[in-house]
Amino acid sequence: MGNDMRGTPPAESRDTPQPSTLLDRSDVRVKHATGVGGTVSAFVERVKSGDLGSLPVIAGLIIIWTVFTSLNPVFLSASNLVNLLFDCSTVGVISLGIVCVLMVGQIDLSVGSMSGFASALVGLLWVNHGWPVLLAIIAAIVVGAVVGAVYALLLNRLGMPSFVATLAGLLAILGMQLYVLGAAGSINLPYGSAMVNLGQLIVIPAIVSHLLALVPGVVMLVVGLRTRQRRHASRLSAQSIGSLLVRCIAITVLLEVVVTYLNQGRGVPLMFGIFLGLAIAMDYALTRTRWGRSMSAVGGNHEAARRAGIDVNAIYTSAFVLCASLAALGGVLTAARLASASQQAGTGDVNLNAIAAAVIGGTSLFGGRGSAYSAVLGIIVIQSIASGLTLLNLSSSLRFMITGAVLAIAVIVDSLARQSRVSHGRA
Repeated sequence: MGNDMRGTPPAESRDTPQPSTLLDRSDVRVKHATGVGGTVSAFVERVKSGDLGSLPVIAGLIIIWTVFTSLNPVFLSASNLVNLLFDCSTVGVISLGIVCVLMVGQIDLSVGSMSGFASALVGLLWVNHGWPVLLAIIAAIVVGAVVGAVYALLLNRLGMPSFVATLAGLLAILGMQLYVLGAAGSINLPYGSAMVNLGQLIVIPAIVSHLLALVPGVVMLVVGLRTRQRRHASRLSAQSIGSLLVRCIAITVLLEVVVTYLNQGRGVPLMFGIFLGLAIAMDYALTRTRWGRSMSAVGGNHEAARRAGIDVNAIYTSAFVLCASLAALGGVLTAARLASASQQAGTGDVNLNAIAAAVIGGTSLFGGRGSAYSAVLGIIVIQSIASGLTLLNLSSSLRFMITGAVLAIAVIVDSLARQSRVSHGRA
């Protein structure tokens, strides 16, 4: 009987258009999306359907920068923006890991403690025991990977919710951080060392930063031309060359202007370059690999993904391992930024800022949708608020309230966009 039911198409599917008809219709839609005007029309249609992308956070960032600049013109000075990018890099790397676990519909509440413990471990091994700094950093990241694997094991084998497992991990890892630091409570890193210079001084040379700013536009052009060629070979409509060139030139000009402005100060921080490089690598993995597609599938519906042949347990494991490893790396960068490892590292609002950055940037709390660049945009928003209030000599209590309000708005926008996509899909 089961075979007969599977072999007989449902009544409502008998009138379903044939693949050729569907292809023709999609081809018509693509034709309307060609050209510069068509690209704008396609963007408007995506927004109407609830696919807002990074539009809300970019609009919010423009508003925040406009307000703070009107109150204190120093806010958008090259020197202040360089310091802002230095500060973005530490929590930003941690937020990249949060994107991974949110993508699969999970959470890690221990990233702050993990970052603090990693910084303490580097200080202990490097300063107190004389290990080479690179080996100490690798050891800290490996410990983070092991912690992430433990969380995945508790979820996959015992069914322990990640909220509970990582909350227990938060407390346990915080205890280990205090134990490692001992009675002194802090370990000062050698001032003038390469690691401390990375966190405080080193910037990308001006000529190199300008050359790097050309790379995204060139890559977009090459990938766009290849995609266009493949679609034409399959007799499908493709994006016009004019529209592709406009996009590539626009992103190149924007990046070159930003780099030129930052070079009027100290320049583009190397630490921010590392953060951005990690974001680019993760975006490629999430959008261009089978693993990335599996992450989205598991976050969207883990049972459907399991029935489709995806190893859900392995995907969960990879997400938690990446999250904890990036939290450890973020802790290392924090130690480099502060030139010390202390009991305060990783505590306070590190957890909340890392999670808030991912959500504010556009990663969905409902799972299945997110981007590595959401961590970049989100942490810039949070650090912009902190920097602006500091320049105005206002209380840090306002920073928490404003950040909380921005986070609430981001979640509301995400919920409304999700409802819009569902209703648009039914329509």
